Amino acid sequence: MTVQEVPAGTWPRVTAEPLEWTSRHEYGPRAALGERRQRYRAAVPALIGTASYAPSGRLAAELEDAAVAVREFDAELGAGLAPFASVLLRTESVSSSMIENVSASARSVAMAELGDTSRRNATLVVDNVAAMRAALAAADNTTPESILAMHRALMVHSDPDQAGHWRQEPVWIGTSATSPVGADYLAPRFERVPALIEDLAGFVRRNDIQVLAHAMLAHAQFETIHPFTDGNGRTGRALLQAILRGKGLTRNVTVPISAGLLVDVRSYHRALDAYREGQPDEIVRMGAAAAFLAIENGRELAADIARAREGWNGKVTARADNAVWKVMDLLERQPVVTARVLADELGLSSTTAWRAMGQLEEAGIVVGVDKHRMGRNWRSEEVLRALDAFAQRAGRRGRAD
Repeated sequence: MTVQEVPAGTWPRVTAEPLEWTSRHEYGPRAALGERRQRYRAAVPALIGTASYAPSGRLAAELEDAAVAVREFDAELGAGLAPFASVLLRTESVSSSMIENVSASARSVAMAELGDTSRRNATLVVDNVAAMRAALAAADNTTPESILAMHRALMVHSDPDQAGHWRQEPVWIGTSATSPVGADYLAPRFERVPALIEDLAGFVRRNDIQVLAHAMLAHAQFETIHPFTDGNGRTGRALLQAILRGKGLTRNVTVPISAGLLVDVRSYHRALDAYREGQPDEIVRMGAAAAFLAIENGRELAADIARAREGWNGKVTARADNAVWKVMDLLERQPVVTARVLADELGLSSTTAWRAMGQLEEAGIVVGVDKHRMGRNWRSEEVLRALDAFAQRAGRRGRAD
């Protein structure tokens, strides 16, 4: 089994190979017809481990401008507003999930983080956060094993049997769930996946490509390989973040690139199609544009939460060493808390935690809610609204075809 090599100075288009699909009607009058064999063509991506990429002068300038903006954003929010490391990681995971039509309110996600499994989509988003964390943990050495770890974290609840395993069956993008014949895109047959992923890991290890372009090219190649039965898009965007961190473009926070891609999902998918035709500039350019959109949205989120916190300071009168101030710090990054969370995160005794939350309830900073089987939780509605507003600003101009 061979895979095409890349000619120097070009980016290869994906070729195809003919395969055969056997289907059978199990029920009804057509069952007597027996098996039906149809031909289809599966993708054969090239190996890109040594491929060269040189963007045009204009695109190269856009990439450098975006890189400068990312570094400034990372330094600004990473150094000055420590809570935003976790806040922005969550917003990236929410946006990445929304691209796949998995959406959940900030309140539902916060409750799922506390162990509430009553809302499936919120649980999926929290698993996406775990996948992002796995990606960042392995950012300095992205390997096939670390990609499997990302997928394992992502799919642990939704598909535990397939979580962390390369697929052993065909996958395709199209209208039919039962046959690849006529699909919009048919990923390479599963036997090709290990070699393609090993090659991709080699590509990621290189240091001769502008970082944002490098991340977008690797992401597009991963989506082309489609190595899993499900969760490819979310895992691929986690890989994107791993590259940005591993190459040092981000050091402190996660720039929510997915929020920028979410603004126009149709264009995002068209750019992936263009990549497969040997035209990588479109997906690279979209990465630069998404970075600017994400930064603008992220700064607005930071400002919303900072305004909320400033308002809280004027509503509470307490000594400087009172636990209530530590709780307000925590609420900036975790807008729903319980007494157990306050004990784990801040070391507060149950008595101290309840006293602090009573003060905050009285001041109108949090709302206390009794949840069956979970006991009482306290919510900052202002922070939750700010997080929902972030997702709403990202919006969706289009759906995946």
